[in-house]
Amino acid sequence: MSVALNRILVVDDEPGIRLGLGSFLRSHGFQVVEAASAVDAEDRFRDAQPSLTILDYGLPDQDGMSTLARLRRIDARALVVMLTGYGTIELAVKAIKAGAEHLLTKPVDLKELLKLIRGMLTAKSPVCTPAAPNPFAGASRAIRELEAQAERVAGSDHPTLILGETGAGKGVLARWLHERGPRQAAPFVDLNCAGFSRDLLESELFGHERGAFTGAVGRKQGLFEAADKGALFLDEIGELELSLQPKLLKAVEEKRFRRVGDVRPISVNVRLIAATNSDLPARVRDGSFRADLYFRMSTVVLSIPPLRERSEDVAPLARTLLCAMDGANPPELSADAIARLEEHDWPGNIRELGNVLERARLYTKGGAISARDIIFDRNSQPAAPVAPLSSLDEMERTHIERAMVATSGRVDEAAAILGIPRSTLYHKLKRQRRDSKNETR
Repeated sequence: MSVALNRILVVDDEPGIRLGLGSFLRSHGFQVVEAASAVDAEDRFRDAQPSLTILDYGLPDQDGMSTLARLRRIDARALVVMLTGYGTIELAVKAIKAGAEHLLTKPVDLKELLKLIRGMLTAKSPVCTPAAPNPFAGASRAIRELEAQAERVAGSDHPTLILGETGAGKGVLARWLHERGPRQAAPFVDLNCAGFSRDLLESELFGHERGAFTGAVGRKQGLFEAADKGALFLDEIGELELSLQPKLLKAVEEKRFRRVGDVRPISVNVRLIAATNSDLPARVRDGSFRADLYFRMSTVVLSIPPLRERSEDVAPLARTLLCAMDGANPPELSADAIARLEEHDWPGNIRELGNVLERARLYTKGGAISARDIIFDRNSQPAAPVAPLSSLDEMERTHIERAMVATSGRVDEAAAILGIPRSTLYHKLKRQRRDSKNETR
């Protein structure tokens, strides 16, 4: 079960206690979810996946020990602080044996509680150890299923097709497959097929002889040769020119090919891993991709789920990326920063998340990353609905207000979002303030 760091579940049947604890914890950067009964607590615990639960012993529908047992059946690693109005040594021993970390007597010293919570969460937080990129960071069901599928085929030598949207991590998964396969000691060679002309791509893949075409001043080894005994990863395979597809199919099936301008065949032993964000079956149907090449490549198919379908993976992914950027001491993510990241739709997937975090690191200047440091690309923001029958001035005012709120009043960043010079935005803000004063007179 994935947990959200800095999210705390407060379970108490007294509204005043929930209000007091909730307000105090929120003021110190925590997200707070509340429950008034044991049944409600179980539902909230499953949905919110808190990093820590503050649990009242005397609930109206069930005692705290039974509730604690139910929560730990949902997640055996659950951190629970139990509260009681009548603490005894016997009850404390019973609570600890049942799995509670601490038993505190009401009224609780809030400063001591805060110190206790921070210590527990710090101990629970994983140590940041930069390593090779992990294509399975997170704990969603979708990513765990992908990991299980990848583990089953990692030792395979068959052609493999990786499906996924732009920025989903197809290249990372391809390298992971190679490093856990039988060819791991041999080369891993990669090429993005997009953006190459037919002739240039053919030369890149298969090499050429001197004089094969204008500019071919010497013999060139192709990537198939460079990847011999290893793996060749072709990203964006859907962009491969139709006229070049038969030669690729022949190289994969017969393990031999000819350089451009040469008549002698070259034998190679290469595992092909391909990736695409295209709908290849649709391209087969419309004739822009060969059916025989598609079926040859899709012996093994792995599909990476988009980030918008697994928001619970955003926080662990963000921490993994920050570890890779900063080593052993990455900046912390505040609760409101995590909430802002989890609410985003991520059309650019993991690549976009990395860009957003890199930008946030620059804004924080070494401090903790808060929500105001999370600035999304303009092209990734959903279009805001326009109110009907609004005047142009009202629409402009609304857009400026949204940009200023999104950037916490930072004029430079708001101007960038709006796509106007900073001086123009200053002028418009002054005019809006002047108009507002006139309206209130």
